Amino acid sequence: MKILSGIQRSLRGLGRATRDHPVQVPEPPRPCRIGLALGGGFARGLAHVGILKVLDEEGIIPDFIGGTSVGAVIGAAYCSGVSAKELEEIASIVRFKDFARYTISRFGLCTNDRMTGFLDRILKVKTFEELRIPLAVAATDFLTGEPIVFTSGKLVDPVRASCAYPGVFLPVSVGGRLMVDGLLGHAVPAEPLKKMGASRVAAVYFSAHWVQKSPKHVLEVIGQCFSIAQANMTCLWQAHADLVVEPDVSAFGFDQFQRALDIVKVGEDAARKVLPTFRAWAQEREAYSHYTLQQEKPRVPVPAALQQPVPLG
Repeated sequence: MKILSGIQRSLRGLGRATRDHPVQVPEPPRPCRIGLALGGGFARGLAHVGILKVLDEEGIIPDFIGGTSVGAVIGAAYCSGVSAKELEEIASIVRFKDFARYTISRFGLCTNDRMTGFLDRILKVKTFEELRIPLAVAATDFLTGEPIVFTSGKLVDPVRASCAYPGVFLPVSVGGRLMVDGLLGHAVPAEPLKKMGASRVAAVYFSAHWVQKSPKHVLEVIGQCFSIAQANMTCLWQAHADLVVEPDVSAFGFDQFQRALDIVKVGEDAARKVLPTFRAWAQEREAYSHYTLQQEKPRVPVPAALQQPVPLG
């Protein structure tokens, strides 16, 4: 009985200590899903390849990717299974003529119909559903001005539509709707990634204008006007971005595809500057993944014999 009384006193003391000093239960880690939003930029957009290359080296694979214009091309290829290193090799040989040709039309100076063959050659799958990473491709309905985000169905036409730069390329028909470049709706598609479930979004933006001095031809006039408009509307997508990556592409012309490797290097430099943030996000993601695995582990059943009360007397 003395032993029993001693146990009871110890339990009462433990209860008082718990009330006075409650046990702090650590909060479970929050879910972290990484989104990478790739904006447009013609040849300058090849800097996206450098960013993906650095992330590949770090073993940090985004959970979602969004792309506008050239960002849609690079995003679609990467999500289909083309590695960043392979993209760099493609970038080193691709030229404007590989995906565009001049045409006689009231609606634009060029058509990007050659992009169909180009994409058929480089993409490893043909539909959004087959992609290894969920992808959002941004375009704009020409008649209504509505931002359109493609996440399902066939890949090629939405990507072509996302690249249909107004005045330069002819509009592209997708599902009976006339589409133009996604820059008018989602210059950098950060918002679509948040809607897809990304909790952390890195947005890649090229702030350099098309023309540094005076324009040489109508393409530069068109490009400069849209570049100014985009710069004045950055607040629309920055509100949904947790990190903005700005490769310094000011030394490159919008059509200098022959300088692809130098542009890729600029993307690498920009990515390495923000690597601490990407690493922190990756650690958050890993911690949450580990936590959920622990929660899902089956509990070891207690043998029936041990579940019976043990007599004290």
